[in-house]
Amino acid sequence: MLRPVPVPPVPGATARVARAVFRKSCLAMRVRDELGPLFCDEQFASAFPRRGGPALSPGQLAMVSVLQFAEGLTDRQAADAVRARIDFKYCLGLELDDPGFDFSVLSEFRDRLIAHGLEEQVLDTLLQRLSGLGLLRAGGRQRTDATHVLAAVRAVNRMEFVGETMRAALEALAAAAPGWLADIVRQYPAWEKRYGARCDSYRMPKGDNAREEWARTVGEDGFCLLEAVHAPGTPWWLRKIPAVQVLRTAWVQQYHRGVEGVRWREGKDLPPGRIRMLSPYDVQARYSVKRGTGWVGYKVHLSEVCEPGTPHVITNVATTDATVQDTEMTDQVHRSLQKRELLPAEHLVDCGYTSASLLVQARDDYQVNLFGPLRTDTSPQKRQAPEVAQEAFSIDWKNRRVTCPQGHTNAVWSAQRHNIRGVPIVQVFFRREDCDVCPLREPCTRTTNPRYGRGLQILAQPLQEAQDARRREEQTDEFKARYAVRAGVEGTISQAVRRSGIRTTPYTGLAKTHLGHVFTATALNLVRLDAWWTGTPLGATRTSHFTKLNLSLAA
Repeated sequence: MLRPVPVPPVPGATARVARAVFRKSCLAMRVRDELGPLFCDEQFASAFPRRGGPALSPGQLAMVSVLQFAEGLTDRQAADAVRARIDFKYCLGLELDDPGFDFSVLSEFRDRLIAHGLEEQVLDTLLQRLSGLGLLRAGGRQRTDATHVLAAVRAVNRMEFVGETMRAALEALAAAAPGWLADIVRQYPAWEKRYGARCDSYRMPKGDNAREEWARTVGEDGFCLLEAVHAPGTPWWLRKIPAVQVLRTAWVQQYHRGVEGVRWREGKDLPPGRIRMLSPYDVQARYSVKRGTGWVGYKVHLSEVCEPGTPHVITNVATTDATVQDTEMTDQVHRSLQKRELLPAEHLVDCGYTSASLLVQARDDYQVNLFGPLRTDTSPQKRQAPEVAQEAFSIDWKNRRVTCPQGHTNAVWSAQRHNIRGVPIVQVFFRREDCDVCPLREPCTRTTNPRYGRGLQILAQPLQEAQDARRREEQTDEFKARYAVRAGVEGTISQAVRRSGIRTTPYTGLAKTHLGHVFTATALNLVRLDAWWTGTPLGATRTSHFTKLNLSLAA
């Protein structure tokens, strides 16, 4: 049970000793002096029951968690710091002889935040406090970028995955219903040897035929176990065990079972990567590849203020599975910033977050200038025959007329929606008699219609005009100078990696991983505020010794 109490002032003895030890202050002490008590118990009251034994102060646990991520401490180390370190006691307002708490409380506190939807509370509270102090406001410029996050599970091949999934289900059933499982295992004596140890502890069969036979055997074993779990007379709650649910889903994704027996799914018969499980221990981790780098896990998107003369505060954190494209996150980031009343006037992003429809949506729905280059036009005409590329066709929107580079006009104008992206488009076709004799027929567009000549697909007017304007703008020196500011977000990702190890997660599941990212962002904000208060300049880009040598030779 939570009994909210006001945050106590710093005890006199604690303050006297802390100031004697830290004559120039430190991060934890400076946070308390500049921001006061940052978190209070009432902010987390919904996560605690109204009855029961007294709970530790959630406001203090939130502050400890943020300091823990600022210094990269484990739960045990963070609890020891509360017990032994003067600066932590000063920040929390504790007496010198305060015994602290058991480290397991921090894990329980994180679970409560997730269970009650309070994952964003610590970051929201800090941003609100900074807004009240005038250090943060809507408008101005912000920038966003993403990086990969490795899941806390081992990447395995399909054979290891199904074998380990079967073993995990047997382990869970052995713990939950040992008597029931013993009766089942007596019917399949080979299971003990096959699933008694982790699948990565012995060598897989060699040769395609042997591997296929092994996979088929594991598939048959899994179906036998599932049939036993769902058989009449079996306790109904066994089928609700998470490991059994994972086994059932994995077997649907990996196997066919028909009159010809059990066999692997192959090629397009496998489910798409966005829903395909890769580990029985983290069912939300997914595999993705970006610029030649493949990983199993998640992605984290960080947005930060980049206005000169203000601290570069992280304003939003979004965590997704690894398969989610950056373009899918642009609108979500804007909605989150709008909810916090921190929408920028200009949002600097790379081409992964832009498209013609997103430029228009950001402008019309959020009054934000989504500032970044569009993806490069990779059509064969653009690469090999620019004289017949899309920009070589002139468009008269009022009269619904498109004129090709040879002066011919279209015969058909059809408003449609793209069958994959869903954006409004216009499909135009030219007359066959004009296209058949055209000297540019060979390098021209390949889209055809049985009744007409070549065709051209363009976006609807607002989208097409926004796309054309941005591509013209990208060629200017002014655009390049303004866009150079976006590169600073790479430093934020670097700081998150070096300070908090953000490219790996110690947690399983998307919710816990995201909560860790929120704590990381809040901790980095305190680190940056500390640098702001002490006048510490931003770090410069490092130059290698070899590059310095070449620069000196060029001079």
